[in-house]
Amino acid sequence: MPENKGWKSPYLLLTITMLLWGSAFSSSKSVVAQMPHTVAALLRFGGGAVALLAAVALFGRPAAPASARGGGRAALAGLLGVFAYNGFFFWGLSLAPSLDAGILIPVLSPVLTSAFLLVTGRDRPSGARLAGLALGLAGAAVFFFGAGGSAHGGATRLSGDLLYLLSAVCWAAYTLIGPRVLAGVDPLRATTYATCAGAVLLGVLAAPDLGETHWSALPPGLWLNVVFLAIGPAAVANLLYYRGVGAVGPASASLMMFMVPVINTGCAMLFLGESFGGLQALGALVLLSGAVLAVTRGRGSARPRVGTAPTAEKKPSEL
Repeated sequence: MPENKGWKSPYLLLTITMLLWGSAFSSSKSVVAQMPHTVAALLRFGGGAVALLAAVALFGRPAAPASARGGGRAALAGLLGVFAYNGFFFWGLSLAPSLDAGILIPVLSPVLTSAFLLVTGRDRPSGARLAGLALGLAGAAVFFFGAGGSAHGGATRLSGDLLYLLSAVCWAAYTLIGPRVLAGVDPLRATTYATCAGAVLLGVLAAPDLGETHWSALPPGLWLNVVFLAIGPAAVANLLYYRGVGAVGPASASLMMFMVPVINTGCAMLFLGESFGGLQALGALVLLSGAVLAVTRGRGSARPRVGTAPTAEKKPSEL
């Protein structure tokens, strides 16, 4: 039916993902402001793991005998896309505004993904593409220099932004291995395995801080925020992202990430009162311009690996 096809459109799924992720930066920052960043990360992805396990029980198809190996690959992906990414991300939130994260992570991630595809020969180089990568790196350098200015946060903000950079590296790697993960595992189970594996490690990381959290003093609004982060950005968005990457490939999925800075900037300024310095704003514009140029020029030459997209299209999970 047309309605069903529209719901399964990979670009619609990726758009919903970006809306959820775009709102998650400022939402996560408000949680980090009231508890240790390690505990905040655990609550977000521990809750996401519980939500996904419930989804598997209700909607998942019986696992094939050969899926154990694929499940192991998905769990390893969770080390990058859940544990490493969010370990750096939530640590960065404790030091720098969410506004910076919403620029650096979603804009640098496609730049890094595009650079990897060029270096490995999976995409064709062009003068415009190379110029875009150079422009993006120059914009990032200006952004970091502006973050280090004493008038806008100094060394603390710069340290947080460098942690956001590490998050972007982790996410680029996660995007690139996504099609391989999807090749042998149902998308719902792949997402669940990855999230559970990452959540367990985040739990180990947060263990020393659990006793330092004043649980009884936490306001009800914070718990509503945690529920949103666990179900929306952590569970549903990651599932939709897996499906989208499997259908359109990492280059096209990375292109959609440019929606996130716009959504996040509005949320951060409206709800948290955050702002850029002049030099940071300039760096952000240069970085975004370079990223768009790098990702869009020659983008059509990048293709998902053989067998990846058909698997995702023919056997989607029903969620």
